[in-house]
Amino acid sequence: MTLNERANKAVELKTSSKFNCAQSVAVALADETSLSEEQLQQLTAGFCAGMGNLEATCGALIGAGMITGLKTQGQGTLGKTKQIQEEFARRCGALRCKDLKTVTDGKPLCPCEECVRNAVMVYGEIMGLE
Repeated sequence: MTLNERANKAVELKTSSKFNCAQSVAVALADETSLSEEQLQQLTAGFCAGMGNLEATCGALIGAGMITGLKTQGQGTLGKTKQIQEEFARRCGALRCKDLKTVTDGKPLCPCEECVRNAVMVYGEIMGLE
């Protein structure tokens, strides 16, 4: 599966109303881990609406960070996660769910669908996926 196909899958999962942002990203990147899609869906279930409904860190970013930790087996994870955060913020304009959902000129800064797409794309670019 190409990186673009993974990003599209994340968006499809999010728009299905059955997956939150963290789940959508984690499940779209499941093949990067030794966990099943169901296990990843369960693991990330509490990270919606900005870190468990606190409107804090975007769930899509949390999902990408979790997959990064699994992929790197904890070695160099912090540096990779920082790179992902910086690029995500550049593309989306913020890191916090509350800020991303702030409506200006009739639309949010970055809708959830774009957050999950960007989280997958940034993860893939940083981690060297094609």
